[in-house]
Amino acid sequence: MKINAIGETLQEEFMALIVQKYGGTSVGTIERIESVAAKIKKYQDEGNQLVVAVSAMSGETNRLIALAEQISERPDRREMDVLVSTGEQVTIALLCMALHKIGCKARSYTGGQVRILTDSAHSKARIQSIDGEKIREDLQNNRVVVVAGFQGVDEEGNITTLGRGGSDTTAVALATALKAEECQIFTDVDGVYTTDPRIEPRARRLDRITFEEMLELASLGSKVLQIRAVEFAGKYNVPLRVLSSFEEGQGTLITTEEEGMEEAKISGIAFNKDEAKLTIRGVPDQPGVAYKILGPISDANIEIDMIVQNVGSDDTTDFTFTVHRSEYAKALEILRGIAGELEAREVKGDDSIVKISLVGVGMRSHAGIASTMFAALAKEAINIQMISTSEIKVSVVVDEKYLELGVRCLHQAFQLDADPVSV
Repeated sequence: MKINAIGETLQEEFMALIVQKYGGTSVGTIERIESVAAKIKKYQDEGNQLVVAVSAMSGETNRLIALAEQISERPDRREMDVLVSTGEQVTIALLCMALHKIGCKARSYTGGQVRILTDSAHSKARIQSIDGEKIREDLQNNRVVVVAGFQGVDEEGNITTLGRGGSDTTAVALATALKAEECQIFTDVDGVYTTDPRIEPRARRLDRITFEEMLELASLGSKVLQIRAVEFAGKYNVPLRVLSSFEEGQGTLITTEEEGMEEAKISGIAFNKDEAKLTIRGVPDQPGVAYKILGPISDANIEIDMIVQNVGSDDTTDFTFTVHRSEYAKALEILRGIAGELEAREVKGDDSIVKISLVGVGMRSHAGIASTMFAALAKEAINIQMISTSEIKVSVVVDEKYLELGVRCLHQAFQLDADPVSV
C-alpha cells in the first residue's frame, strides 16, 4: 500500500489506487490547473494509480446557465444537461494537456465515455452503475485517468447531470466501482472543522470523523461535502479524505466508527441560517389533527424539519414546525388558509431564527451533553425555542441574532479547540 502526499500510509506491498476530486476553485484558472497537474504527478511518482474527477472551472456553470436563461425562462431540462455538462469537458481536456506537458501520461473521459449509467431524472440524476473496463486498461498502462464529474448518461444515451456538487458523488462512485484505497476530495479548505472558522476562529480541524457524523453535519448546514456523496461513501464503506488544493496537510479522514473514536463526545457544531418557524395555536386536540395541519404543507412540496406539539389543559394543542426560509411565505399562506377549518385561535410565523446543532457519536455513551448545552446557552441569556434530538445530535432553534454567540459559547463549553473534557 502507498498513498502519501500527505495522506501518509506508505508500505511496499502493492500499488494503491486513489480516486481524487478537484472542485471548481481548485481548477479555476490555467495556473491552478497546472498546479493540480503537478500535485497529481507527485502522487503518481510515489507509486499510486490515479483516477481524477473534476468540476467545471469556477463560475463556468453559472455562465452557461445565464446563457440559457437569455433564451428561455424555462429551458428544456434535457438540453440544459447537454449545455452545463460541457463545463467539465473543458476541464478534463485542459488538465490532461497540463499533465502531458510535465511528462505524465493521461487520458480524459466524459461521463458517457466511461459509461456512468444514471436514471433519466435530468438535472438530478442518480448513478446506477459504472463500467470500469476502459479505466482499468489505462491504469495498467500507467496513465492518469481524468473523468468529467457531475455527469453521466441514461440507458438511451441522453446526457444527464447529478445536481450541484455532483462531482463529489462521481468521485465516490468511481472509488466504489474500482475498489479504490481512498477517495480524496480536494477543495478550498484543508479539512472538516469543529465549526465554521469564520464564526469561531478557534475552530479545530478534525483528523477523522465518522460517516454518520459527517452526514449529520452536511444535512445540518456544513457545506464541505455533498450529502449524497457522504451517503454513497458510507453505504459502500469508501474512506473519504477532505484535503486542500492549495496547501499540504493530512486533511480529515471520513471513515467508519472505530474503537477509541467514542472518546470524542462532540465532533462538531453545525448551524443553518435558512430556517423559518410557523405555529398554529388552539387547535382541537384530537386524532388526525397533525395530518390536517401538515398534509397541505406536504402536498405543496414543502419539506418540514423540526416539529413540536404542546397540549393545553383546555383540550387544545399548539403545533409548531420549521421549514426552509425560502418556503416560509408559501407555508404561512397555506397555514392561514386552513386555520378557519381547524378552528385555530392564532397563526404565527417567524423567519428570523437559526438552528444550532451538536454532533458526535460519543453522545450514545455519555450522558449530560444536552444539559451542558442548555446551561451554556442559558448563561448567555439565549432562549431556546425548539429542541430536537437523535442518537448523535442535539439541535436547538434560537433567534438568529444569537447565532455567533451561541456557536462560540458551545464551542467553549465543550472545549472543541482543545482536548475534549468529561461531561
